[in-house]
Amino acid sequence: MDELLREVQAEKEYVLDTFRALNEALQRKEKTVVELAAISTFLQNTYNGIENILKRVLKFKGISIPVSGSWHKDLLNLSVTNQIISPELSKRLDEYRAFRHFFIHGYGVLIDKEKLMPLAESLPDLWKDFEFEIDIFMESFKNEHSSSE
Repeated sequence: MDELLREVQAEKEYVLDTFRALNEALQRKEKTVVELAAISTFLQNTYNGIENILKRVLKFKGISIPVSGSWHKDLLNLSVTNQIISPELSKRLDEYRAFRHFFIHGYGVLIDKEKLMPLAESLPDLWKDFEFEIDIFMESFKNEHSSSE
C-alpha cells in the first residue's frame, strides 16, 4: 500500500508541475499556434497523469485493463465499476480523453482555440474533483487494508 501511495503522490506532483506550465501558457496575451500547442500538451500531460493514477490503483487491486483499441475508455469504465471515481467524473474525464486522442493523432496546427480554451480553463476544477475522489478512495482502501491485516 505504501508503494501505491508513493506512486500516486509522485503523479500528483507531476500534474502540479504541469499546471504551473499551463498557467504560464494561459497567461500569454497572444495565443498563436505555438501557445495553443503548448496548452494542448499540458492538457494531454495532465490527462495522462490521471490515467496513470487510475492504472496504478487498478493494478494494485489486481484488476487488469483489457488490451484493446479502446483501453483508454475501458480504463474509465473500470474505474467507475470499481468505485474509484464517480460516473459523473468519468463523463467529464471522457472529454479530455477524446481531446487527448485528437491531439496525439492529429496535427497541432489544427487545434481549435474555441474548443481548447474551455477545456484548459476547466482543467483545474476537474483536477480538484479527481484528486478529491481519488483521496477518498485511497483513504477508504487504506482503512480496508489496515483492518484486514
